[in-house]
Amino acid sequence: MKKIWIIAATFFNVGRIPIAPGSWASLITVGTLYLIYPHIQSLVTGVTSLVIIILLGIPAASAAEVHFGKKDPGECVIDEVAGQLLCLIFIPHSWVHYLAAFFIFRFFDIFKPFPIRRVEKIDRGLGIMLDDLIAGLYTLIAIRFFMWLKLLIF
Repeated sequence: MKKIWIIAATFFNVGRIPIAPGSWASLITVGTLYLIYPHIQSLVTGVTSLVIIILLGIPAASAAEVHFGKKDPGECVIDEVAGQLLCLIFIPHSWVHYLAAFFIFRFFDIFKPFPIRRVEKIDRGLGIMLDDLIAGLYTLIAIRFFMWLKLLIF
């Protein structure tokens, strides 16, 4: 069972990529959703997928901390998948929006504006997942704001 949690936490070993594993996980999430969205086109499917990833991600991230022996290990990227997905399912399906969402999400995930850094300190998998979910929410707000300003029109 431990092996399954680690596979989930590393998003099928994407987290083991030696350079920028979180960025790779985000990019793969963006690319995958961009390709499959035309076939699902359902907010219910997107939200259901997000809830499943969150519910599996919390114990998987906790197992990753134990397995890798450190708090919020870089190999654990299921949180990036959840955070990126949170934004993507609520924005228009266009390459401009998805590309902007990738870069804005990475900005918030790396620089961790309030309260992300504080939430990150919550114990185990819950803290690991929540900080990226807040980054995803901030990304969604930013994308919607840019759309309102007519800066993202495609």
